[in-house]
Amino acid sequence: MRAVRSAVRLLVMLIAAFVLAPSAEAAGPTCHGKFVNPITDVCWSCLFPLSVGGLKIWPSSRPDTSNPASPICLCGSPIPRIGIAVGFWEPARLADVTMKPWCFPNLGGMRIAPGFDIGQGYLTGPSMVGGRSQSTAKWHVHWYVYPLLYWMEILTDFVCFEQASFDIAYMTEIDPLWQDDSLTALINPEAIVFANPIAQVACAGDCIAGTVHLPLDPLFWCVGCQGSMYPLNGNVPSSIGHVQSSRLALSRFAYKMHREALAWGTMGSAGLCKKYLMPIMRKQQYRFQMVNPIPTVSGRFACSAIGASTMPPDAGRAYPAGGEDMGYLVWRKRNCCVL
Repeated sequence: MRAVRSAVRLLVMLIAAFVLAPSAEAAGPTCHGKFVNPITDVCWSCLFPLSVGGLKIWPSSRPDTSNPASPICLCGSPIPRIGIAVGFWEPARLADVTMKPWCFPNLGGMRIAPGFDIGQGYLTGPSMVGGRSQSTAKWHVHWYVYPLLYWMEILTDFVCFEQASFDIAYMTEIDPLWQDDSLTALINPEAIVFANPIAQVACAGDCIAGTVHLPLDPLFWCVGCQGSMYPLNGNVPSSIGHVQSSRLALSRFAYKMHREALAWGTMGSAGLCKKYLMPIMRKQQYRFQMVNPIPTVSGRFACSAIGASTMPPDAGRAYPAGGEDMGYLVWRKRNCCVL
């Protein structure tokens, strides 16, 4: 029944997209993209390493977070039950990152617009365009619930998989906090503390750490090589390309979801029995894999950490006109007690 409901929901969404598409195309630029093929467009090796306790039973060349040392765990109440502590990476969310409002690259490049002007985005290069500053960008993000492992029934009845249906969970076009830096301060008032050269210089260390191994969680105001985590919106003041700029916007959005308690912690000993509040996002919990316009499906940097350099994995993967709308598969570290 769950699969039937998911299929019906997707069918209704696609019908609505086709109905609204003509007016959407007239209202803005052409949207490009394609549906994600779960076989050819997903880096399945990003699932690893797989660990039991502190022992990696399926190793990987990709860096991993710390896992609980003991393979034995206890969960449940009032009588705890003994289980096995496992750790793995799961493809849990899908994200569109685009300058074009109401553009859905991961839904085949459809535009599903409400029929009125809202949430404009842009990206400017070195020259002044329309009075805007140089090399700036404004991105929108669409956040999909995408529990691919559960959806494909790779392992049936595995309680560690998120049991949910495909769904569009968030669209920033209708979020006032995503549009304006002043309103965004309501959820990140601490940004003023880190708006200084000393705090930003520290991000160089986060850039190196995220590229070589894992980002530095104590430097939560940094997105490594991409720039500053604040403000928590899609306004990027220093854009040096589509890949860098879109990954920065996606990192900020993920943090915003945690700050608003719409995303939770799943890694470490605290996540063995249940998800937990994580208002300051731990960057090490996530990996981002490009799926649009050109999927990255192999190599160590196919699903790179937040703040890692975009030169090794994504150089040349954005191109003019048809390759400016980005899509990412969000991998999440999961530590779970299998009872």
